[in-house]
Amino acid sequence: MRFTRWFAPTCVVIAATVQSLAALPESPSPATAKAPIDQLIPWLLNEDQQLRGVPFGEVIFDTTGKRVLPFDPNNAVDQRVAKAISVAADETMKRLNAPGSTIRNVDRINEVSSHFEDTLRDLLSSTAGLRCEFPLTAEGKVQRSGYPDLRIIDRESKRVFYLDPKLYATGSRNSSFRAFYFEPRKATNKVRDDAVHFVVGFEHETREKNGVWKFRRWDLVDLSRFTVNLKAEFQGSNRDMYRAEAIVASSEK
Repeated sequence: MRFTRWFAPTCVVIAATVQSLAALPESPSPATAKAPIDQLIPWLLNEDQQLRGVPFGEVIFDTTGKRVLPFDPNNAVDQRVAKAISVAADETMKRLNAPGSTIRNVDRINEVSSHFEDTLRDLLSSTAGLRCEFPLTAEGKVQRSGYPDLRIIDRESKRVFYLDPKLYATGSRNSSFRAFYFEPRKATNKVRDDAVHFVVGFEHETREKNGVWKFRRWDLVDLSRFTVNLKAEFQGSNRDMYRAEAIVASSEK
């Protein structure tokens, strides 16, 4: 199967196929129930050929219809916004490294991320000529989870820049473990503009027990040449699993 712009809809097919099968009548014919899954599984098993090194810009375009624009260092608007983000990143790191920081007693690094988002948003919103907000979904709702975290608008040009803060531990910069994900869903899609897409990555030292978080540096990354991989995963909830008709034995109490 040749890779073209057909790839990104296939990302959605993984979830859509399972959902469509769940919506079938209770006693579908074998051909009706198995045909979609029989086509999907072999394709997913061929992941090395089809599902790796996919241009992020194409995934965004095919799932949202919006373009990922490259950062242009010679463009005045791009320069202005990148400079503002840089100033805000410096100040964010300074504030959250301070002795009275709001993250001083936070135990898990995952719980620190929202503090970076909030601080960057406040600083960028107070920058002359910019507005920074949490992007709305297609349904017009604020959703903190999922990509991207922040939407920056240059008031003069009306151009949009997406910014996603990431935190990583010293020594893990070259790690192959997942550090980024994008879930293509229509209802919760937060990419609604042609825009430059940025990640700002903050590096932190390993936190000792009862110690404090210490952030050392940051990098602003242009995602226009970013490539991503698709991990095939079928999911189920406790509600799906512990159905009364499926339980064959239980404890007496």
